[in-house]
Amino acid sequence: QELPETVLLKFFRPENTPVPARPTPEQLSNLIKTSLHYPESFNHSFHQKSLCLVPVTLLLSNCSQAVVDVMIDLRHKPTSSEALEIHGSFTWLGQTQYKLQLKGQEVYSLQLKACFVHTGVYNLGTPRVFAKLVDQVSLFETSQQNSMPALIIINNI
Repeated sequence: QELPETVLLKFFRPENTPVPARPTPEQLSNLIKTSLHYPESFNHSFHQKSLCLVPVTLLLSNCSQAVVDVMIDLRHKPTSSEALEIHGSFTWLGQTQYKLQLKGQEVYSLQLKACFVHTGVYNLGTPRVFAKLVDQVSLFETSQQNSMPALIIINNI
């Protein structure tokens, strides 16, 4: 019987092996892209019903390949008096905070209701969105970049 030939294994590592880099704060603030979908203007008879309810869809898109924890806070109000003068105040009805998890490249649609008591022009772009990578050991989520103002016109009929 012949003995099998012994082969030496060589292990090698290329010199320029990339080390997984920690995401930069800018990358972390662009994990989730948000967009609001709503009518540009909404007609309502305030004489018949004092509260005007408008359906609004908040679309959340995970721009990364990683699983991301997302927190949405609807309680944020613009603090500058100028913003209130131009765009009046309105209220989000129902739940004010949401926590969810989005898989890589997942798009999630959140149905919201905005409540108005006067005619006027309002900025619906108040939801604050925070996100963090699931495997990231972080005590807080990174605030996601806010999009442009989302203006809606409420008319009385």
